[in-house]
Amino acid sequence: MTNDVNILWADCQQILRDNLSQSAYQTWFAPIVALQWENDLLVLQVKSQFVVDYIEDNYLDILSRVLRKVFGAKVQLEYRILMAGGSIDIPSDSAKQTTVRRTLESSNPTVVEEWESQLNLQYTFDNFVKGEPNKLARAAGVEIAKQPGKTIFNPLFLFGGSGVGKTHLANAIGNYVAQHFDNARVLYVTANTFKLQFQDAVNHNRVPDFLMFYQSVDVLIVDDIQYFSDLKGTQDTFFQIFNYLQQSHKQLILTSDRSPMELRGVQERLLSRFKWGLAAEITRPDYQLRKDILAFHIKKNGIKLSDEIIDYIANNVTDNVRDLEGVLASLLAYSTLTDSAIDMALTQKVVGRLVELNPRTYVPSDIITAVCQHLNIPEKAISARTRQRDAVRARSIVMYLIKKYTESSLAEIGAYVHRDHATVAYSLNAITNHMSYDAVLRQDVAMIERALGR
Repeated sequence: MTNDVNILWADCQQILRDNLSQSAYQTWFAPIVALQWENDLLVLQVKSQFVVDYIEDNYLDILSRVLRKVFGAKVQLEYRILMAGGSIDIPSDSAKQTTVRRTLESSNPTVVEEWESQLNLQYTFDNFVKGEPNKLARAAGVEIAKQPGKTIFNPLFLFGGSGVGKTHLANAIGNYVAQHFDNARVLYVTANTFKLQFQDAVNHNRVPDFLMFYQSVDVLIVDDIQYFSDLKGTQDTFFQIFNYLQQSHKQLILTSDRSPMELRGVQERLLSRFKWGLAAEITRPDYQLRKDILAFHIKKNGIKLSDEIIDYIANNVTDNVRDLEGVLASLLAYSTLTDSAIDMALTQKVVGRLVELNPRTYVPSDIITAVCQHLNIPEKAISARTRQRDAVRARSIVMYLIKKYTESSLAEIGAYVHRDHATVAYSLNAITNHMSYDAVLRQDVAMIERALGR
């Protein structure tokens, strides 16, 4: 640590500036000059005895903790009052008239030694099943976990619908850091909890303590940041915390049900900072990811399910990971309690209770996957610039089924297969005509529809 008292005191002033109102900082701390730092003794020059009394009556707790943070735990403090003809020394405890050096101690009685991260220990990278919908977010999460605060992904802003895995991934990052970095202070908190803590700090006049606590964190995870909407005081305080942690190369991880551009009621200065790092969307699980998730949990729980049942669940439970896990948990519970095998009738009953089976919402990516699996061709062939017969046939079926089972326009369908809307219109007319006389084509389409749960 440098022994330049001016540099160290400037660090203290920066922390105080971040934690106090502008008027309080400018009035009481901006004019102070650091004169000496030697043998754990810090001498500060102030303008008057009144300044000393006011600081010790109102800001001694935060000043003590800032000085210990920057100068070390054994720091002692003396003030030197600037007089017209020079200066005089007084001890830090102004009630005493002898030169007594104070070893500064926090007056905060709520400080606890053991750090509570509030992480869900069940959420790890090992049980976060990787797939195309979460590929980018998971890759960034792994890099952050290996070197928190040192990547370009700061903050990491995870967004997507309910139950797609945002909270799981955020906790997985935190758990990895906590396990692999000694003394790392990792904290998971929901936006609602943060709001309530801040309100409590305001009510009990402990906002500086609140700020100091959050600014001591190495990895801060705030879940459901959209609940900061229209909360000016909470946003102002979080802005200070965000700035301090980001400038200190600490890691921030935020989650939301929408992208930063879609957040309403959030200050523009916060939104701009949310975009500094990486905004990674986690979308609804596609067919392949749903099957992989089912396979993972089936193996983990020792459940025996036929391929037909697995396909039925994957085809009908499409919205999020949480619903998939709920179906498996219900099937396992029923099978255990009744000592009976899991058959299709039971599966249909359980799935019907948890999700809306009719009408069914189809995702174009699921249709592409189903077509390519049935025709045994790679998915990249659908959008490739090739005129091979198998690829053309598969592409035409994909466009036909997307048109039939989704609300996609011709232009939107074209975007899925990298073709213009005129090509899509021609292909749809052609495949409709072919199906009128091509029995093999009709059979292929019917089998794919059955695979999709029709």
